[in-house]
Amino acid sequence: MLVGAADTAALVARLAVAKIPSYRAEPVVLERVACVQLTAEMRKSAREALLPKSLHPTNPPALSLQLMDVGSSPWGAFRVVIGRVSCRSGVRARGFTTAAFASTRESCEGLRSVLGFPARVATIEMRHGYDGVDASVALDGKTILRVNAIDPEPMDVHDVQYTGTLNLAHTPQGLRLVQVEADHEATRVERLRARLGAFDGAAFGNDLIVPAFVVSSSLAQERVVFPPIRFVCKPDELAFTGTESVQREGRAEGAGQTRV
Repeated sequence: MLVGAADTAALVARLAVAKIPSYRAEPVVLERVACVQLTAEMRKSAREALLPKSLHPTNPPALSLQLMDVGSSPWGAFRVVIGRVSCRSGVRARGFTTAAFASTRESCEGLRSVLGFPARVATIEMRHGYDGVDASVALDGKTILRVNAIDPEPMDVHDVQYTGTLNLAHTPQGLRLVQVEADHEATRVERLRARLGAFDGAAFGNDLIVPAFVVSSSLAQERVVFPPIRFVCKPDELAFTGTESVQREGRAEGAGQTRV
């Protein structure tokens, strides 16, 4: 059985690990969202090396990029780009976040303190229209991502699937993988033909993150709801034994239900 081989201390040193002081009891709702999801296959050398020991790599390894233009949220309007490595936690398909970038300081702090994303403030440009999508991310003046996608084709709103996310973060229970779910309520979905004009693996968490070729991409007009966090997992222990319910206001949230 394949398992991750990344050292936890090295991950903490490499990633912009967030801190969740306490677990929020209300959902986070993002309105008027344009969400681009792009999946690219990576080289075999990235398979186990990018993941903590609690997670199972996929074969072949894949990089998932989500780019969102958010019209309204608890933190105002903003743009966010999230880089994740495909994996499984127990039997569930997940994405382990290696990097996240937000366009405003308020949204960056919210993503970090509420959902545990390792977000950093960056300059994010995103144009989406009838003919496709053009997007870029610049960090400290350097372009680290450029995406161009064309030829949109309509799809059913249920044709695109989004896996849950695992964020390595400091929590009230210690250093944990935080299970972040998202409900995508799409009103329009289109298939795109995308290419990466620029990608900086080191900025996205590791030089081994090298997208070999783009497998799929899509654009959704939607509403995104992040329910309150209910489960976390120890980063060095498999989900079957290392999953814990969160401690909220003196009680275990989700007690008796282990999500693996």
